[in-house]
Amino acid sequence: MTHDNPLLDTAALPRFDAIRPEHVQPAIDVLLAEARAAQERAVGPEVPADYEALSAVLDVATERLGRAWGAVGHLNSVADTLELRAAYNAALPAVTAFYTELGADERLYAKYKAVAQSPVAASLSAPRRRALGNAMRDFVLSGAELQGEARERYAAIQARQAELQQAFSEHVMDATDAYSLLVPTERLAGVPEDVQAATRAAAEAAGLEGHKLSLHMPVYIPVMQYATDRALREQLYRAHVTRASELEARAADAAERDNGPVMREILALRQEEARLLGHANFAEVSLVPKMAGSPQQVVDFLRDLARRARPHAERDLAELRAFAASELGLDAMEPWDFSFVAEKLKEVRYSFSDQEVKPYFTEAKVLAGLFGIVETLFEVSIRPDEAPTWHPDVRFFRIERPARQAGDAAPELVGQFYLDPYARPGKRPGAWMDDVRGRWARPDGRLQTPVAHLVCNFAAPVGGKPALLTHDEVITLFHETGHGLHHLLTRVEDPGVAGISGVEWDAVELPSQFMENFAWEWAVLQGMTAHAETGEPLPRALFDKMLAAKNYLSGLMTLRQIEFSLFDMQLHAQPGAEADVQGLLDAVRAEVSVNPPPAFNRFQHSFSHIFAGGYAAGYYSYKWAEVLSADAYGAFEESGVLNPETGRRYREAILEAGGSRPAIESFKAFRGREPSIDALLRHQGMA
Repeated sequence: MTHDNPLLDTAALPRFDAIRPEHVQPAIDVLLAEARAAQERAVGPEVPADYEALSAVLDVATERLGRAWGAVGHLNSVADTLELRAAYNAALPAVTAFYTELGADERLYAKYKAVAQSPVAASLSAPRRRALGNAMRDFVLSGAELQGEARERYAAIQARQAELQQAFSEHVMDATDAYSLLVPTERLAGVPEDVQAATRAAAEAAGLEGHKLSLHMPVYIPVMQYATDRALREQLYRAHVTRASELEARAADAAERDNGPVMREILALRQEEARLLGHANFAEVSLVPKMAGSPQQVVDFLRDLARRARPHAERDLAELRAFAASELGLDAMEPWDFSFVAEKLKEVRYSFSDQEVKPYFTEAKVLAGLFGIVETLFEVSIRPDEAPTWHPDVRFFRIERPARQAGDAAPELVGQFYLDPYARPGKRPGAWMDDVRGRWARPDGRLQTPVAHLVCNFAAPVGGKPALLTHDEVITLFHETGHGLHHLLTRVEDPGVAGISGVEWDAVELPSQFMENFAWEWAVLQGMTAHAETGEPLPRALFDKMLAAKNYLSGLMTLRQIEFSLFDMQLHAQPGAEADVQGLLDAVRAEVSVNPPPAFNRFQHSFSHIFAGGYAAGYYSYKWAEVLSADAYGAFEESGVLNPETGRRYREAILEAGGSRPAIESFKAFRGREPSIDALLRHQGMA
């Protein structure tokens, strides 16, 4: 079974088109055996306490395992089938156990301590010293100092958490995919034509008449914004906010997808893990490798921002309610009315709608414009490339630098990335960047260039027409590209601190949120818009209306993010919080929100960021890093947003440095000072 197994071919790019569920277990068995053998060799007497010697033995084997397992995990997120899911879940315990044992191996920990304490340590490069320090810290966080029953219990906790987090993610995906609603055309009055065409095509594909609605964002959001049928909006809203909860009652197997018990067990295990590691709560554990110093510092930051945003949010809500009552006949604005009322008020106040803007953002033109910004600012070029993919819609690109010397035959390959833009069944909701492999000066002397995934969930083209993006989706694409550039443009060659590796979690959103700002610049939008029918660029008058509406409802949106962040932090800072997750969320809403959702809202049951996505006690990172990103972008506002010299300084100070030094040092290297919150408040109209 291992003969020609594509998962064992880790010399080049993953053979995504050839990977099958039956390949998973045999390949992982082989790679785990190799990694365990490398682990035993590394702790033995033949390998000295030397950084490069350890890397040559251990990193080579574990990186090979990580790449194969990463390919399986990626397919599980973007091309899920029952067979692949079963294969992934069957291999998950053994993979989790290996990494848990590796991180807690006291023999390996002792060897790294010997490296850190040797006279040679001082002569290591700065990135390597950073990587070594991170490794020492991570050994402690991985239980390397635990003994006996505590060590065994820690390993059991890691194994169970891996299972539960995978289950949480599966439940959300399955609940989203399971829901559909067939409606006649008349019930979609007000809904944009491209959405109607897509839902009609979905119904036809299922052999049905009418329109097949789903809870996927390209359908759900425009229906909530534009459908005049209030009962339809309520029906979809209730289905969306009760996904994967005890209130999801449509399907016979809905009870099996209830994430309530999953959340409670995850939270209890995290607190137990914290106690084993000598911390009062899991929030403290989470913050050890982050910029923030304590849970209280984060809470104080969030409450201060909430205090500043609250007057703006109260004004936003009062205006929405007044407009709903006077112009739309809605004396009581319900949650399923919010997006509809907000869109109508925006149309009246700013004389445009998102649907008026959308035809100008054809996918091809947006991509060309985005790539043009990257090429101008960061002195690289982006070209189409070829690689095996998991779906016909996936594209592959390469990033190159000009040849270093005039006589060089070819430009320098910087990195490559996959772009998977469209929503489809079997694909996890949301948008994300993930790494395929990192930049690495391998022990054999070869330079390994980085590769990334950029994944979105936009509406696919229908009927031979180009795919159209909303401006919010353009911002999402810029956001994920920012993450990708952080991974791909690094110059660091130690894998533990190259690109996004080793970057503090509450700074990792800096490059992504930074890139969003360009989607609001006239100089940028002129070159990346073309009307789907006329080819005309976005008119300046329409852009001015968009810009005027940029901070529309920013107070409410800011409080919403603070609500999620404060809930996450308190959930992990208060032992015993798992006993009443809903009660804690209600208390946070009572403190922060000016427009609490209804009692049946089960947002937390699909909060994958903190229960399945690595943001546990870290969701505040979005607001924390937004301070850094807004201030960093201020340098471009001061010098000209497409100024290559400023782009070069940003690339060198932040993108190329990756995780090789503390994020605050990279920020100060670029800005020349500590970050200030003023730019964020100004950007959001709350200065």
